[in-house]
Amino acid sequence: MATKDPREPFTRISVSEAKEKLDKGEAVMVDVREPNEYVEVHASGVRLIPVNTVMAEIKQLRDFAGSKEVLFICKSGARSALAAEFATAGGVTDIPLYNVEGGTLAWVEAGYPTGD
Repeated sequence: MATKDPREPFTRISVSEAKEKLDKGEAVMVDVREPNEYVEVHASGVRLIPVNTVMAEIKQLRDFAGSKEVLFICKSGARSALAAEFATAGGVTDIPLYNVEGGTLAWVEAGYPTGD
């Protein structure tokens, strides 16, 4: 179940909630791991923007998201939370941001699509 901590500029959601948002076309997902991790396995349809480049890639992030919500995913959920913080610091305050709890590990474990 989605949880919002008032001290965080994002909402924490499960992989099943993330999948539902993607399936409905409400959101896009950004993988913030390193390229070598990404090529090993990644959720289907994600855009790779490593966490340490999020601030420099705000325009790319906005272009990718359009008017949709942004779901950040990493390996387990820590770097994606940081990426959401960076996006907010970079001025993304008008788009709902989410941290996918459990990350790619939980995505794969749930049997959701990978690759592409």
